[in-house]
Amino acid sequence: MNSHIPPYGAPLDRSRRRFVAGLAAGGAIAGSGLWRGAFAAPMAHTPRVLSGTEFDLDIGATQVNFTGRVRPAVTVNGSLPAPILRWREGDTVTLRVANRLREGMTSIHWHGLILPANMDGVPGLSFDGIRPGESYVYRFRVGQSGTYWYHSHSLFQEQAGLYGAIVIDPREPHPYHYDREHVLLLSDWTDLEPAALFRRLKQMSSYDNYYKRTVGDALRDVRDKGLAATLRDRGEWGRMRMTPTDLSDVNGHTYTYLLNGVAPAGNWTGLFKPGEKVLLRFVNGSAMTYFDVRIPGLKMTVVAADGMPVHPVSVDEFRIAVAETYDVIVEPSGQDAYTIFCQDNARTGYVRGTLALRPGLEAEVPRTDPRPLLTMEDMGHGGMGGHGGHDMSSMKGMEGGCGGNMGGGKAKGMEGGCGANMGGGNGMAGMDHGAGAKPGGDERLIDMRAMSVSPKLDDPGIGLRGNGRKVLTYADLHSVFPDPDGREPGREIELHLTGHMEKFAWSFDGQKFMGAEPIRLTYGERLRIVLVNDTMMTHPIHLHGLWSDVENEKQEFQVRKHTVDMPPGTRRSYRVRADALGRWAFHCHLLYHMEAGMMREVRVEE
Repeated sequence: MNSHIPPYGAPLDRSRRRFVAGLAAGGAIAGSGLWRGAFAAPMAHTPRVLSGTEFDLDIGATQVNFTGRVRPAVTVNGSLPAPILRWREGDTVTLRVANRLREGMTSIHWHGLILPANMDGVPGLSFDGIRPGESYVYRFRVGQSGTYWYHSHSLFQEQAGLYGAIVIDPREPHPYHYDREHVLLLSDWTDLEPAALFRRLKQMSSYDNYYKRTVGDALRDVRDKGLAATLRDRGEWGRMRMTPTDLSDVNGHTYTYLLNGVAPAGNWTGLFKPGEKVLLRFVNGSAMTYFDVRIPGLKMTVVAADGMPVHPVSVDEFRIAVAETYDVIVEPSGQDAYTIFCQDNARTGYVRGTLALRPGLEAEVPRTDPRPLLTMEDMGHGGMGGHGGHDMSSMKGMEGGCGGNMGGGKAKGMEGGCGANMGGGNGMAGMDHGAGAKPGGDERLIDMRAMSVSPKLDDPGIGLRGNGRKVLTYADLHSVFPDPDGREPGREIELHLTGHMEKFAWSFDGQKFMGAEPIRLTYGERLRIVLVNDTMMTHPIHLHGLWSDVENEKQEFQVRKHTVDMPPGTRRSYRVRADALGRWAFHCHLLYHMEAGMMREVRVEE
């Protein structure tokens, strides 16, 4: 099979894409010429499980079909998703990763794992990347247990299919009991070549926003709220050149959502027996999609977040941010089948699977919930009497953002970021950004600032409030262990998440990756990182190599995570122990936000 990935074609029109998405078998096509068309029988499958301590992983190109069109993907051992890797806490694992692509560097990052910096898999920071025809040996001791995942950190290969789940069995028994388990890896697939999708976002970031408000909406608002309130609301959004329907940059109009590599009508199925406790390991391995997950007719008991055990909490539904993992226990009984329903947060699509007594069974699939609207309160502008002088109209026409060439980097081999020269100030005084970091940023890359922010730990999130279901919040998550460090932070670093929607420019403090100095930490120190989301988008923030110990409103330790979700208008803090020397990536895990500049380097030095 030709390992070169050819250019992708134009996407299918919406109606045809939706029609075949439910019928396509998806997955790898076994050999040249063996595919029988878009209407081949669905094959609900779980990726192969590889267990032990020695692994050979080949990264190559494989033809797949999820929408009725055969498209190239980047795969591991010919599989999308990549094989599930099963390890044991305390073992030393060796993974020989070979680049079988005809062109382009590759890499694998072991998301959420604490390991030496040269094993972290970020080209330009951890190592130089893996060139075509070459291999790299990852070898490290597994010092933790739980549900994690792995993915490429090279350009857009993650979007193209290079991701898989990791399950690490503990040395000591879990604090909870279950009889069987299933891994459920959620992802998003596009027939577009990912770099072309990025270019489209740069040219027209609202391409997938089909739901902009109309004259009819305005008339209904006048009827319900009055003319003055409607004009005031439209004026506020107009000054910001934004829309309250802009909940996600890429959604179901471009994406086909997958569960373990299976499209919705493929009906991935996990089996159970009556009376069993079933552990479901949810992994959000998507590039850009938040999923709201529920199993109608079943309560879910959350027992772990990001691989770490938490005090059990019973819920009907949870939102899983990009890169997060949640372990939940369910006890199915009284029905032969239950639908696992995972809708995107913008309510433009869903993926579903089934828990069943035997293969072939299905349960009713619910409708997606109504589409929510953002409010000024959601974005940190509630009660401010407008925007407090926050009129962005003076910025109209100013140039900014980054160019289309994303191959450059801060260091040799680094992929992502932009080469803009960042200067000026943004009024965010009094912040500690680490030695040498600039307190300001480029005003051309900032289209709004939140005026009234709070942790919102007990907020289910936009579109989940008051829906009649018990929805998990961060306030519900409490680690089963006390603060693993015990020390109060010795200093505080505050960073603002900034962006410009029209330019599709994303950054920390208005400084893109290429224009920012590293954040420097001293080995062994305990510090507090404070994040403030000034944008109207939600950002999952991931710090490589170090745990993020999320605090409550009183700045007390609450829950240990590797990815911290940041909804609009939030200010959240977490403690970090700088106990791993080296250069580490710190970024938004929305793939195209990271590539557009929302990334920093963190250096832990003696």
